Amino acid sequence: MNTHDMRPAAHRGRFALVARLARLHGYVFAAIERALSGWFTGLAARLVFASVLLVYYLNSAWLKFGEGVFGFLNPTTGAFASILPKAMEAHGFDKSALPFFPYHIIVHAGMWSELLLPLMIVAGLFSRIAALGMIGFVMVQSYVDITGHGLDEKSIGHMFDRFPDAIIWDQRLLWVFVLMMIVIHGPGRLSLDHLLARTWQR
Repeated sequence: MNTHDMRPAAHRGRFALVARLARLHGYVFAAIERALSGWFTGLAARLVFASVLLVYYLNSAWLKFGEGVFGFLNPTTGAFASILPKAMEAHGFDKSALPFFPYHIIVHAGMWSELLLPLMIVAGLFSRIAALGMIGFVMVQSYVDITGHGLDEKSIGHMFDRFPDAIIWDQRLLWVFVLMMIVIHGPGRLSLDHLLARTWQR
């Protein structure tokens, strides 16, 4: 038999093998997608957020509270310096010299957002709204770090460069991505949102 006559059969055999592998690939990953649908993505995003950011934000918020039982009503000087560095510098780092509106309101809003939003995300309570709020918080936090605390160019970083460790464009972009997963997919079935939804439907 002419060797040229064997080539089409060999090509067909290879194409058939590739087709079978493609079908197997599609079947396996479709099955995985079905098994994880509705619960995994939101839960995984919340667990990642809890592992990486929960204690960081809770500790940061706690340090902004004043002393005593009513410390939550009296943010520390450090809270004002962290959230409003330029305004504090202009007023000699005397928080009492800052007008109540808008400065004290901004600090209270920032302090309570830093405490409540992470807890809501991890618990899965009003998760999509909390995640959107947290994205806004991270963006404001990044803006203040750049303009108020003077992060250098290396710490800010650039998109699509070869360095993966910049605080803003690398680290916080990944934070926002995790939060976007919660906004898009919800918190998953293992959440207070899911429990409340089932309760309201009864």
